[in-house]
Amino acid sequence: MSSMIVPVIDVQNDNFKELWPAMVLAIRTSSFIALDTELSGLGSRKDLLAQCIEERYKAICNAARTRSILSLGIACFKKLPDKAPHTYLVQVYNLTLLCMQEYVIEPQSVQFLVQHGFDFNKQYAQGIPYRKGNDKGGDLQSQSMRALFLEVIQARKPLVLHNGLIDLVFLYQCFYAWLPDRLGTFTADLSEIFPAGIFDTKHAAEFERENFKSVEAGGPGPHLSLEFCNYTERLCTYIDFRQCTEGGGERETGEEGPPAICMKFSAYGWCPNGSQCTLSHNTDLIIEQDEQNKKSKDRKRSRKNKRKFKAAQEESRAPNEPESSPLNKQLCVEDDKMQEDWGSVKETASADVVEIMKDALLAEVERKDISDEQVVEETQDSNGTENKCEPQVISGNETGDQNDVAIPQGEKEGSKGKEKQKAAEGGTHRAGFDAFMTGYIFAYITTLKAGAETDPSSGACLPDCLNKVYLSGKSVPLQIVKSSFSKSSKAHSLKMASVWGKS
Repeated sequence: MSSMIVPVIDVQNDNFKELWPAMVLAIRTSSFIALDTELSGLGSRKDLLAQCIEERYKAICNAARTRSILSLGIACFKKLPDKAPHTYLVQVYNLTLLCMQEYVIEPQSVQFLVQHGFDFNKQYAQGIPYRKGNDKGGDLQSQSMRALFLEVIQARKPLVLHNGLIDLVFLYQCFYAWLPDRLGTFTADLSEIFPAGIFDTKHAAEFERENFKSVEAGGPGPHLSLEFCNYTERLCTYIDFRQCTEGGGERETGEEGPPAICMKFSAYGWCPNGSQCTLSHNTDLIIEQDEQNKKSKDRKRSRKNKRKFKAAQEESRAPNEPESSPLNKQLCVEDDKMQEDWGSVKETASADVVEIMKDALLAEVERKDISDEQVVEETQDSNGTENKCEPQVISGNETGDQNDVAIPQGEKEGSKGKEKQKAAEGGTHRAGFDAFMTGYIFAYITTLKAGAETDPSSGACLPDCLNKVYLSGKSVPLQIVKSSFSKSSKAHSLKMASVWGKS
């Protein structure tokens, strides 16, 4: 299948306590947890991209201290050992929040959120209250956002984010403690807060599309399967069913051929015109166009390299040398002969030609590696019962495991009455669904790279990505480690002592 329906449970102040047991159970039993946030603003974009990472961290801290988290997405992925390999039970929550302290809200952020369906009336009427900074008396004993974030910490599961440095800074300030002044102290704290590791899926956004494409092609390889809970009729009234499809909800243009791509959205991931933009914001079309452009550039580059190589051969040929060069001077980038031929080129060509041919060889290898990677996602609808809403996508012909569904006390599954099922709203950009997609990408990468027996909850399933957070404009990621030059912050040490009983 090339689409699936994702149930995202809306959590707000009037149902927070009712859904608390389900959320806590999902967090505690998960293999890994994916988070995403919607923010009231970010401040100076120039400062956020400062070349000095310490200065960049200070700018993000300033944003987190003066702005707030408006909504939080939590996606809990639980690997099912008694099912087919790479099968996960997924529970997704979208929490609408309300900071009880003064904070800055930027018009640009408001406009973006409204265009994607964020309801500010609901936020101010039913947002879950929270206060930023250090714990206050009773914060961790009550059912609060601070206590829920503590559940995420105490679960000791891998934390998965997408372009996650800003999310980590805001989460720390809003639900954990006052931010430390130095980046080294912050990373030292994080390494202890999340001992199972932090993963950033920023470099893998295109994998979701490749998984769908391989499903349609029926290709071989490991299969990623997702299951969703069979929710009761009452819980379905809280659920927003989101369609996850390869098409991405592309608007109709009424013209032949693909619609024109919005270059601002393609380059920056957002467009100031939002839903009013007449150009395409379809990420699949954007990725497809990028792939076509890359192939076109590769072909042009290959032809250019061949011309340069031939010209170099002509220039270096001795006056009495025949027109046809020896075989060991011919370039070959096919199959297993690459190394042998590369050695021949190195021995006979000039330094400039060597660099040109090296680039061509590496480009060919990269293309071959990419074309060999195929992963299939099996998604089929479950056979639910009459009194349950069934948006689930279940692998095989089995229904979701009812033992994995946390149903509030007193709730009866067989309640009568017409099912109240929310239709999917326009667009898919919101914290809960974005958290699901972040977790989906991580599950896919784990399926692709790790063996069938690898448990993501160990935190070591992708050692090359462990505790490495993407930095925009930088070739190397931020390492989440405690160095010998940095100590943990005082607020963190006190909290660890109260939570874990250690200093």
